[in-house]
Amino acid sequence: MISTGDFKRGVRIMIDGDPYSITDVAVQSPSARGASSISKIKVRNLRTGQVLEKSFRGGDKVAEANLEFKAVQFLYSDAGEFHFMDTASYEQFALTTEALGDAAGFLKEGLEGIRSMVMGDEVLGVDLPNTVNLLVTETAPSIKGATAQAQTKPATLETGVEIQVPAYLENGELVQVDTRESRFISRVKG
Repeated sequence: MISTGDFKRGVRIMIDGDPYSITDVAVQSPSARGASSISKIKVRNLRTGQVLEKSFRGGDKVAEANLEFKAVQFLYSDAGEFHFMDTASYEQFALTTEALGDAAGFLKEGLEGIRSMVMGDEVLGVDLPNTVNLLVTETAPSIKGATAQAQTKPATLETGVEIQVPAYLENGELVQVDTRESRFISRVKG
């Protein structure tokens, strides 16, 4: 069982018999004395991709999703499906863009550290490494003197996902991206 105090992005819980992944957490502290805080969470159903908003009182406990994790390798994407291979059994499986959610924007061939989330015999999705290195393929030209202020601009990465990057970055640069929050971390020197 997981207490509401342990809710954070990426935690997997059971709601009404279905596995969900927490995508956002907001805690509201009450103004009245003696009242408990309320945790409002957004969750994504790992089977259907449906997004729900739920509220829990402070101290409530929720069942943890009983998932098994297996090392997998991303092979290729084709017509809205992403194909993977279990590195232990060499079994291949495909997941849709909906099943992957935001993870689809960070998958590229040769990416290490991907794990599949399995419940029973069903593959529900994949768990990405916390950071990935991706190439900036399209962004506005760099701005002179942009290092003085924290200005950002949109950039499209090699996988097609768009994130905000510092204004000094140019096309063709390799950047490290946080896959949990879809945000720029640093430029990769190479």
